Amino acid sequence: MSYTLSDYDYTLPPELIAQQPATPRDSARLLVSGASGAKGGINAKDYTFADLPSLLKAGDILVTNNTRVLPARLYGYREKVEIVSDGANLPYEVKGKLDVEVLLHRYTGNDNEWLAFCKPAKKLKPGHTIFFGDEETLGEADVVGRDGDQLILNFKNFGSNDAVGFESFLKQAGELPLPPYIERPDGNEDDDNERYQTVYAKRQGAVAAPTAGLHFTPELLRELEQKGVETAQVTLHVGAGTFQPVRSEDLSEHIMHKEWGEITAETVAQIEAAKARGGRVICVGTTSMRIIETASQSGTLKPFKGDTDIFIQPGYTFKTVDGLITNFHLPKSTLLMLVAAFVGHDEMHQIYKTAIAEKYRFYSYGDSSLLWRK
Repeated sequence: MSYTLSDYDYTLPPELIAQQPATPRDSARLLVSGASGAKGGINAKDYTFADLPSLLKAGDILVTNNTRVLPARLYGYREKVEIVSDGANLPYEVKGKLDVEVLLHRYTGNDNEWLAFCKPAKKLKPGHTIFFGDEETLGEADVVGRDGDQLILNFKNFGSNDAVGFESFLKQAGELPLPPYIERPDGNEDDDNERYQTVYAKRQGAVAAPTAGLHFTPELLRELEQKGVETAQVTLHVGAGTFQPVRSEDLSEHIMHKEWGEITAETVAQIEAAKARGGRVICVGTTSMRIIETASQSGTLKPFKGDTDIFIQPGYTFKTVDGLITNFHLPKSTLLMLVAAFVGHDEMHQIYKTAIAEKYRFYSYGDSSLLWRK
């Protein structure tokens, strides 16, 4: 059966959109669904995330995404004016008010060049420069081209010392970009800078968190290890495209944004060994699933490094993954379509109806689910 965009709609009461993370991390509720679950069917009442070790078995393997979120939202100016020398050391002063918003999306692989969503995009053209800083320059970005609805920006001139580098520039000028449905300013609470990262994040490059992993604690990971559940790491640098809505009713017309990922030969060997001993492969998050399934397109899991724009929806045949840990996703999103492909379209809607009725918390800072493949 083929589906259209309307088949992935549902109504969510606004009060169920989580505005703050669960404290502690593993106190979030956990809905379990699927024949391989401890009780079968949908269980919405009994579990918290801390119960995960009791729901897995020795020999299983968890696949986590070790990407780390950058302070990827920047505000800048389209103009600067030179200061008449008066003994000050300032190279320029900014004219007017902050009038440019930049959300980094994906590193192009060339020096400090990034694809980015910008406002006002129509007023920024190749040859223009965006200036960051107030009384002193923190950095600049030349607009060097366009790629669809994104601009290609080349960052340069990081203060008076170019050796400071791009990452230091981002720490000074950038903000951690919270999702648009969290109705407060980006990174305005110290806790966000720590809680919007997983405890195992290490490879800088994402502009959104792999949120299914936000529920893990070091203690929970140790308990899983003691249970005999192995953990393997992959990387998928989550792009801003994860929040871009699907606009076409005909899903075949939707174009996925590319994201960069890697799965190493070591991780492939870990997963193959787990499957050989009868263990189940459980992806922590849709991002881990997308890179694993990208690397499995030949029918066999292989090392992979590069861009992926895989679009998983009903009709897709899974090659490697047996289970999925994931939060609850937005209506009409590609992530909801992925869940429908994994558990079945009707089962997906039943899961979401149950979660709403039981008042689970939704989206990035919300509760979680453990889903087994249909």
